[in-house]
Amino acid sequence: MQVSIISHREPEPLDLEAFERLALFVLELEEVPDMSELSIALVGEDEMARLNEQHRGVVGPTDVLSWPCDDPCPTPGDEPITLGDVVIAPEVAERQALELGHSVEHELDVLLVHGVLHVLGYDHETDEDAAVMDARQAALLDAYATE
Repeated sequence: MQVSIISHREPEPLDLEAFERLALFVLELEEVPDMSELSIALVGEDEMARLNEQHRGVVGPTDVLSWPCDDPCPTPGDEPITLGDVVIAPEVAERQALELGHSVEHELDVLLVHGVLHVLGYDHETDEDAAVMDARQAALLDAYATE
């Protein structure tokens, strides 16, 4: 599996290797095929606000956005299956962590797992779907914490 992390913030103070390890851990536990690729972007608040308005019609930044590929399918040769993209705004995560009373690292981990689950088809459109997604997210974070 491949995880590509791109930061549009300079300099990037986050541990990108730890972020990659968590993403790979989630993909493995979700039994994603080895020949798969996930893209993760870390963006500033202005970029996130632009994306949020452009794609969701919501003004202002959000914490995480995800775009699964419409039809992930095997590609010819040695090219990996593209799963989709996860975009995270660390500044929003910092504020949320403060409000929720936990570390920024924990909040970023929650957002990453949440975004990856969206790429893999989970959603929270209904209460039932939200309960399933929340439970899976918590189970993955707990498993990673004990890794």
